[in-house]
Amino acid sequence: MINDQLQSLITETCRHPPRSVERQRGLTQLYRLIVKSGKLWREDTPYYEEVWQQTWLYFCVNLCEATTAKDKYDPDRSSITTWLNVYLKMRLKDRAIKEQKQKQQMVSASQGLDDDDTLTFLDTFEAPPDVPPILQATREWAETDPEGELQRVHIPGREDITCQLLILRRLPPETTWRELSAELGLPSSSLSSFYQRKCMPKLRKFGESTGYL
Repeated sequence: MINDQLQSLITETCRHPPRSVERQRGLTQLYRLIVKSGKLWREDTPYYEEVWQQTWLYFCVNLCEATTAKDKYDPDRSSITTWLNVYLKMRLKDRAIKEQKQKQQMVSASQGLDDDDTLTFLDTFEAPPDVPPILQATREWAETDPEGELQRVHIPGREDITCQLLILRRLPPETTWRELSAELGLPSSSLSSFYQRKCMPKLRKFGESTGYL
């Protein structure tokens, strides 16, 4: 059974230290097996891939040790796909609420509601004492941009709005699209669409090349 395969792989993966090659290899195998299982929750929403990447980060840092969550994954309480889907659905619901509130604010032009009222990625978790390895590695990659590809890709007519800028600003603790819209002078929908189409594939490629995905 797929659940038995996953649990066996989890046990083996968690035997190795967090920063080890063996741990990263195990996480990569888990990623592929979970996606292949067909049990991962899917939604046809424009922000699904972004929320899924956030969910996978949560998975990586809380599977074997409780880094950003109160407790690590407990196989006695649920299957790994159930545990992952519960978190994924929560984050999708949070994002849907945020999107709806932002639309209402745009229609009413009301400034009375602050983004802090909306649940975001890390709101329900205590801040870890150290930055998770996957997050630190991603930030270093985006900041250094070894091949210059993140700085080259930008919104047409706006060379200042690059994939490098958006990836760094969207890493936890993330800057909201509304805040970025006000700062950069473009609609949040345009920024989000560009990020999904042009930047997320590069972020995913980096994750795969380093073994995080």
